[in-house]
Amino acid sequence: QVQLVESGGGLVQPGGSLSLSCAASGFTFSSAAMKWYRQAPGKERELVAAITSGSTDYTDSVKGRFTISRDNAKNTVSLQMNSLKPEDTAVYYCNAVVGKFVRTLYWGQGTRVTVSS
Repeated sequence: QVQLVESGGGLVQPGGSLSLSCAASGFTFSSAAMKWYRQAPGKERELVAAITSGSTDYTDSVKGRFTISRDNAKNTVSLQMNSLKPEDTAVYYCNAVVGKFVRTLYWGQGTRVTVSS
């Protein structure tokens, strides 16, 4: 059974930092593409960052501020968020893309990040 469990959300002041973590189980983690999405109130879910075995990618609004990383030995993916802005407020979701020819998407339950003074 695939499980993705996020942690690390919370309330932070503008300019502050948070680190999100996602613990994965039930699939071959090292071969999966791992992503972080977010959904702000009243908005559609958007891709924030992605990491494969050899590359990372970020949406423009977080480039230079967020860093995605993975630990294949621990089956975890992390999102370090620095210089946070109020517009980063959202529920953040961990996503796994599993499979090479037939791809299956799995989602965590989400963790809320609130950036406010």
